[in-house]
Amino acid sequence: MRTHSIPWLGFAALVTALCAGCGGDSEPLTTSGLLTGGSASSGAGGAGGAGGGGGGGAGPTCSPEGPFDGPAIKPIDAPPGEWTWIPVDGAKCRDGSPTGFGIRPQTGSDKLVLYLEGGGACFNGTTCGINPGSFGSVTFAGWKGTVGNGGIFDTGNDENPVKDWNMVYVPYCSGDIHAGNANNVDIPGALTPKDQAFVGYTNLYLYLKRILPTFPGLSKVLLTGISAGGFGAAYNYDRVAQAFCPTPVVLIDDSGPPMSDSYIAPCLQDRWRTLWNLKETLPADCADCTGADGGGIVHYVDYIGKKYPTSRLGLISSTRDSVITLFFGYGKNDCQNIDGITTAVSGEVYAQGLDELRKTHMNGPGNWATYYVDSTMHTYLLTGLYSTGVNGKKLSDWVGDVVNDGPMEHIGP
Repeated sequence: MRTHSIPWLGFAALVTALCAGCGGDSEPLTTSGLLTGGSASSGAGGAGGAGGGGGGGAGPTCSPEGPFDGPAIKPIDAPPGEWTWIPVDGAKCRDGSPTGFGIRPQTGSDKLVLYLEGGGACFNGTTCGINPGSFGSVTFAGWKGTVGNGGIFDTGNDENPVKDWNMVYVPYCSGDIHAGNANNVDIPGALTPKDQAFVGYTNLYLYLKRILPTFPGLSKVLLTGISAGGFGAAYNYDRVAQAFCPTPVVLIDDSGPPMSDSYIAPCLQDRWRTLWNLKETLPADCADCTGADGGGIVHYVDYIGKKYPTSRLGLISSTRDSVITLFFGYGKNDCQNIDGITTAVSGEVYAQGLDELRKTHMNGPGNWATYYVDSTMHTYLLTGLYSTGVNGKKLSDWVGDVVNDGPMEHIGP
């Protein structure tokens, strides 16, 4: 069997990542279709509906050619049942150091988990200081023997609905919620990092080129992640669904809620857009995703719901998440303290944002399910998957329903 490797991210659950931005020279990608979601690959065939990433029924069709087609790439050859680190040519962290991803294949499985790690965002001196700037084989070696065996990666827990699936672990060292395509960026401030590479989106493209031929004939893919990786999973859903089309791609975003402009200030969104060059990575046909004032990112939720009406899309969040409330706090008072010290938005305001997200953007087109926990806890798939329950529904059972074609429910307040 083939597999890739996975790096360590111990403090990922500490800080979440949305994005941020300040000036820098972008480096546009030139591969056709890469920046607008991609298309089908000849190595990604499998069961599933005609809709790209959908679970069946009507939906967008796969393009006959796209950024993942071209010269044949050898599948990864790695032992089943264990993590292997795969360095990838061209993939790099924000400090310019090389990186890759992890893979753990399972004999006989035709399903794949594509997991994006979290670990904060880099958009000012404070946030960049607690955000991992590198991730390589040494870090991965520490990760795979600890975090890599727990939570959603636990193969010995019968409550884990994906315990027998193939696994791919995408580390996080780009500081851009896996969404950026920018090089040579300087963070505002005299003592802040300079010449940063925010290329998480670019890295994922390089990884997909290796993953697709390694796992042909899949019947289902789960795209998921925590914190920055939760935001990143949602952000990258369109291109991943197209890459694996017609295989259905399920989304579970853990603690990365893309709220409306009333809760994520447009000035904060605008910094992320500028710093990470998000104009090059958002789908070109999502006009509402970019507002005149820099806001509008919540409309990506509407976009994927309409484009993939039969796909199964899920969000997990605490109602008073202690980490995300702090990150959103940088937008308070029209971003007055975006480069300084801020205070978190209140738990009450955050809960209102989640409620609006569910009722306004996840209760129309698209097959959405949500699991809200009345808590300040940040992220669940690694540490709370088996111990969390809301209104008589265990989180592991809710995840199982979402990935295994069970009921799509809105659980919690």
